[in-house]
Amino acid sequence: QVQLVESGGGLVQAGGSLRLSCAASGRTFSTDGRGWFRQAPGEEREFVASISWSKGTTNYADSVKGRFTISTDNAKNTVYLQMNSLKPEDTAVYYCAATEFEHCSVYGCFRSSEYNYWGQGTQVTVSS
Repeated sequence: QVQLVESGGGLVQAGGSLRLSCAASGRTFSTDGRGWFRQAPGEEREFVASISWSKGTTNYADSVKGRFTISTDNAKNTVYLQMNSLKPEDTAVYYCAATEFEHCSVYGCFRSSEYNYWGQGTQVTVSS
């Protein structure tokens, strides 16, 4: 079992920055792929970014490329999402996730159904 706990969300003005954290505990050795998703009111949960813990390869949604950066801290077993130049359309609940599927480390996984473990979510609100 893997437990994920997000933190760092909040209210920020357009153009500002936030750094989200996702601390993992439990049997984390069974997972390698880590990702961030977000869900706005009335919308489907959508892919934001992913990373392979072992390989370090990353993927980003087109809407956040050049603004968001996903990274890991192995000593703390934590994944981060640095969000810069925030826009009102970035407003959503952000979720971190982990997957046991090996193919995700090679090709990347972009669907919520491909992830096995989820955090509780943290609200990000960007005002105009």
